[in-house]
Amino acid sequence: MTLRTKFVLFVVLIHAVLVALAAQLRTSNPVLFLVAEGLLLLSVVLTVQLYRGFVRPFHLIAAGTAAIRDKDFSMKFVPVGQQEMDQLIEVYNQMIDELREERVSQHEKSFLLERIIQASPAGIIVLDFEGRIEGLNAAAERLLGLPDTALLGQLPADLPGEWGPALAQLQEGTPQALSLSGLHAYRLHASHFLDRGFTRQFILVEELTQDLIRQEKQAYEKLIRMMSHEINNSIGAINSILTSFRYYTPQLAADDQPDFQEALDVSIARNTQLANFIANFAHLVRLPAPSPQPTDMHALLKSICRLLQPQSEQRRIHWHWELAARPLIVSLDAQQLEQALLNIAKNALEAIGHDGNVWVRTTLTPPSITLENDGPGIAPEVAQRLFTPFFSTKRDGQGIGLTLVRDILLQHGYQFSLATQPSGRTAFTIQLAAG
Repeated sequence: MTLRTKFVLFVVLIHAVLVALAAQLRTSNPVLFLVAEGLLLLSVVLTVQLYRGFVRPFHLIAAGTAAIRDKDFSMKFVPVGQQEMDQLIEVYNQMIDELREERVSQHEKSFLLERIIQASPAGIIVLDFEGRIEGLNAAAERLLGLPDTALLGQLPADLPGEWGPALAQLQEGTPQALSLSGLHAYRLHASHFLDRGFTRQFILVEELTQDLIRQEKQAYEKLIRMMSHEINNSIGAINSILTSFRYYTPQLAADDQPDFQEALDVSIARNTQLANFIANFAHLVRLPAPSPQPTDMHALLKSICRLLQPQSEQRRIHWHWELAARPLIVSLDAQQLEQALLNIAKNALEAIGHDGNVWVRTTLTPPSITLENDGPGIAPEVAQRLFTPFFSTKRDGQGIGLTLVRDILLQHGYQFSLATQPSGRTAFTIQLAAG
């Protein structure tokens, strides 16, 4: 039973008793009866006014409660001239103003935070109360290589590839480094925030690839330039002296002349090889900026195949072509990309050894090139260091082939990958669109 109903029943009961008492005076004391009737009428009038005074706050409270429930903070009440009522209205209006200002402020802050998160170059993954992915920004989608529809609702530990194990081991407050395919490097950091009084986590993914490559080049560029300058100067003078010694060959005994000539030739050849060796390193740090020109990639790939055809036939390696139906025309530095593709193709032939296959595949949408071979796959411990400068699995390798490929493709802004597929084939894929 509501308070208003109780009040009405109480008033009806009191006035019924008063009416009954007044009725007793009608015959015994008419004058007093008339006075009682007047007082009773006055009581009814006062009761009605009192009822209205009580009911109006109830209506206001109900209307205010409904507005707050509907999250409508724009409704305010006008003072009615009743002191108690006006105090209640003043308090309500002040509360509504503060709630509206706080709500607007929260919406503005939330909107600003959303814009900052979406514009951030770092990937941000927001988890729900159960630790599943609830939201992520565009940078996180790009770094993870999957759309949000494939990520929402998953546990970070269940993400494909090397992301899952790395995120499963991530501890809050302890940043962790992650390297993928020896090229892309990331720093993972977990933290938390409060949502409605409860703790929720988020994961920050920062890409360090460009910074690390820049630091690498700064570290070895100066050293290589100095070594190249000093060694080339010395080798040039030594070769000049050794060449001059040939004029003394006729002065030697006939039996000694062949050995003397051979020693000079070997020394000059070794010095020349050393100069070429250093020149390769110097070329790595002097890579010029690309000069893009429209280039037919199919023609470029076939010219590389013709260049390697004798070597392929000698090793009994067959080339298979799966080219797009229309020409693949891309604006790029043809000379640099030809060098990169040549290094990739040579690595494929060396990985196969003998009796194998190379597949060349292109697509138009998106524009891409894939060179695939059926040689032995890449070991996990090797995959982490593939694009590390001066790292090589070959006995006489210099470790600059893939580094040069990396620098050329990065200067073009192309994304690429080198990995052994589940089928057992090893594929080098280049996305010919600046990322």
